[in-house]
Amino acid sequence: MEEDSSFFEKERERLITEITSGFEELLPSSNNLNRKLEEVLGMTREYETIASLWQSFHELMRGHKDDGDVSSGEATEQPHGLPGTGGHVLATSKSSGGAHGEQQQDS
Repeated sequence: MEEDSSFFEKERERLITEITSGFEELLPSSNNLNRKLEEVLGMTREYETIASLWQSFHELMRGHKDDGDVSSGEATEQPHGLPGTGGHVLATSKSSGGAHGEQQQDS
């Protein structure tokens, strides 16, 4: 029975040593992973800052464009785009709509 306990003790010591060496390998790997995750999170914060800056710029430019469209639209009514590109809008006559409305009333 003493042989069994000595075998058990030897096997236990071997397994403890194996587990200890596994933990010694795991610790640097987990530290390395932690550093990489911190780098990624730091980069994400940098991109959020840049993204908010570009968003502010976009909103500012969009506000100027809207202001420019309103003021130019009131001064002169020019169709947007060139003929043949699909962006050209034909102006409709207001008098034709009124005449059509009068015909409906007579009927």
